Amino acid sequence: MKAIKTKYLGPTNTRGSRIRACAGDRQCVTIPYPYEARQGEEAHKRAAVALAKKMGWGSRGLRGGWIGGGEYAFVFCGR
Repeated sequence: MKAIKTKYLGPTNTRGSRIRACAGDRQCVTIPYPYEARQGEEAHKRAAVALAKKMGWGSRGLRGGWIGGGEYAFVFCGR
């Protein structure tokens, strides 16, 4: 089973807000926070999709939700 966990990273003195998506095998991708996203979950899903594409998994059937602490988890459901 493939799972992706995302986390919001706040701005620093040199970088804006970002979202980091990581898979269980420590493969990660960080994207700038997509302010045009309507809701927080949509922003996190964009990071999960970016990681899925990087890993060659595609993004079909990707579902997820909030797990607390500013983090979301996404898994692949039936296609």
